[in-house]
Amino acid sequence: MASWQSWVKAARLRTLPLALASIAMGGAVAATTATFNLEAVLAAGLTTLFLQVLSNMANDYGDSKSGIDNAGRVGPRRTVQSGEIRPKEMKTAVMLFSILSLISGLWLVFGIADIAATNAILFVGLGLMAIAAAIKYTVGKNPYGYVGLGDVFVFLFFGLLGVAGTYFLAAGDFDLLVLLPASALGLLSTGVLNLNNMRDIDNDRANGKRTLVVKMGSQAALTYHSLLVLLPFVLLSTFLLNSEHQWYAWLFLLSFPLFAADLLKIYGIRNPANLDPFLKRLALMTLLLTLLFAAGLNL
Repeated sequence: MASWQSWVKAARLRTLPLALASIAMGGAVAATTATFNLEAVLAAGLTTLFLQVLSNMANDYGDSKSGIDNAGRVGPRRTVQSGEIRPKEMKTAVMLFSILSLISGLWLVFGIADIAATNAILFVGLGLMAIAAAIKYTVGKNPYGYVGLGDVFVFLFFGLLGVAGTYFLAAGDFDLLVLLPASALGLLSTGVLNLNNMRDIDNDRANGKRTLVVKMGSQAALTYHSLLVLLPFVLLSTFLLNSEHQWYAWLFLLSFPLFAADLLKIYGIRNPANLDPFLKRLALMTLLLTLLFAAGLNL
């Protein structure tokens, strides 16, 4: 039986701050409304944690079964590929976190959020889609992560659904302007995936995993990455310019030098393996930006 240390490794704790950033962003914007429901934000955060761990474990299992995780892979060793966790054990864990995600999501939309029954049913459907997407990224026939669609799904679930969905559940209403911070978080989250795929380009190409980076090539991926990192600042600025806030709502700009400095360093890297530390940095900087934005909106 696998050790608890192996299960902690399989959960990939370093991915969790990024998952929570989208919930924090949606909650921060919702907190400016008179109908703000903090419990809905906390429940959304719990559901998101379950979904993220589910995605990580399904990815561990799927990439091992397909042969993508192998001795030539760059980055942290995966638990199924290394033999720390047996495939059968990981499949059981995937089922467990699917159930936990579903239960938590049902509790959120029917027990916590103050929304109409029709909207609750809609969110149940979206939740089921999120569970399926978490698994189908690398598991089953024709996983979408192997054909360059991972970026689209990350943008949708970490951005539009994560931020705008949290806003709706916590505020009980919808505002089109929230799509601006939602898109900002979606782009930054996609940036983390893009860095991951830039790091793994050689192994992915050799094993038939057609990520967007493999399709466009390293040089175009750098330009793409620049847009993913810089456009969010334009989107958040546009949001503030179209709503009434104090000057300190612009606190998030204090994080810009960090993003710019890392971007310049990435342009100077020639060995894809050296990109690995920047994944964690981008995830943490995204959380920092979110917290600064949240503080600025609600001081």
